[in-house]
Amino acid sequence: MPTCKTKHKTAKKYPHELSNQQWKQLKKLVPQPKKQAQGPGRNPLDLRQVINAILYVMRSGCSWAVLPNDYPNYKSVYHYYNSWSKAGYWQEIHVKLVTKVHKKTGRKKRPTASAIDSQSIKTTQIGGEEGGFDAGKLVKGHKRFILVNTLGLLLAVKVVAASVSQKAGAKLLIEKIWANCLLKELCGKLELVWVDAGYSGDDLYDWIATLTGWLWEVVKRSDSKHKFVLLPRRWVVERSFSWLSFHRRLLKDYEKLTRNSESTLYISMLPMMLRRLN
Repeated sequence: MPTCKTKHKTAKKYPHELSNQQWKQLKKLVPQPKKQAQGPGRNPLDLRQVINAILYVMRSGCSWAVLPNDYPNYKSVYHYYNSWSKAGYWQEIHVKLVTKVHKKTGRKKRPTASAIDSQSIKTTQIGGEEGGFDAGKLVKGHKRFILVNTLGLLLAVKVVAASVSQKAGAKLLIEKIWANCLLKELCGKLELVWVDAGYSGDDLYDWIATLTGWLWEVVKRSDSKHKFVLLPRRWVVERSFSWLSFHRRLLKDYEKLTRNSESTLYISMLPMMLRRLN
């Protein structure tokens, strides 16, 4: 009697997952798991699947506990996410990819111009570090300060309480850059930074010039225009916030630790940079 042959359907590939070419680029940069000594013990997880799972959380906005069964156990995935954040690996990977994208596009290895801005974001009822209230935006939670190059790629991120002013937050971001070898090297050739009127003030200009030597250029809105207008140079950083908003995990800050909040932004930029390297 003839037997029926059934085809086993493979699990559908999720749109966010890394292609073979993208993984080839990223594999060189991620820290490799330690090899297990001979004897009993679990083998290291497939890092490609671990990173795909982390990207799934960022893109879909789901909690770690409801990761699809296609991926490794969520506790193991979160362990990689959190431990790499603690060790600064996500930031390190990001910096290396930014440099690669610059080289790919024929630009200088390190940028000479950038833009800075902030975004207030709600946190959950659980709260966490650096909670505050932004009276201007009426937001209780965190404030993200980002520095981007002219391509819109992140150069550095600093997450603070939402109550921190723009001028104070900019100082904290720059202090972070100057205290970190990788970020200081990446931003070491900057000459010009575009900002909005909230970052103006002679005291800030003097502080920036003394520490970094950067030219701090304020791009102001015209009082004669009463509708939305794209401001020269300033639109670059606004576009970066728009790109990040496609990742639902970033629409609210679910992290208890600000270092993890910063890591979510670096992780969410990975797919776009990898696409540009293809």
